[in-house]
Amino acid sequence: MMKALSEGCNRLGLELPRVIIEPGRWIVSEAGITLYTVENNKELPHVTYIAVNGGMSDNPRVALYQAEYEAGKVSEPDAQPYDRDGGTHVSVVGKCCESGDVLIEDAKLPYLEAGDIIALYNTGAYTFSMSGNYNCLPRPAVVFVEDGKARVVVERQSLDDLIRGQVL
Repeated sequence: MMKALSEGCNRLGLELPRVIIEPGRWIVSEAGITLYTVENNKELPHVTYIAVNGGMSDNPRVALYQAEYEAGKVSEPDAQPYDRDGGTHVSVVGKCCESGDVLIEDAKLPYLEAGDIIALYNTGAYTFSMSGNYNCLPRPAVVFVEDGKARVVVERQSLDDLIRGQVL
């Protein structure tokens, strides 16, 4: 990109401008994975809802921009998608009890039950920076993993963190 810009400026006799690039999703999206614990599996006639311990408070991109994600079961990453009757949709939903608190509609996931961990892929861009305390939910921790070693870079919010500054 810089080579093309330089050549174009030379050809037109223009001074090379200062270039600033905000890489965002292009560089860091694939580097991020959000882990959720399944809290409930609710099977209705044509949809199975997988309720997790997060949602639009920690990742509002789906509700705001209709961002699309894929997920997998951490303990069985290659498991086949679950379909109990040949036409059941699986949706991963959050804990805010809002119609917009859906992380994935028509998810391709194996059978999940309470306690299972799912990984939402490609959440490295903007997920943390856009997270909030909607419905007074604390923000989760952010952990970097490299060469099998993990380190916490943002601590999980505690209840004290959440209510700091409130005066009763």
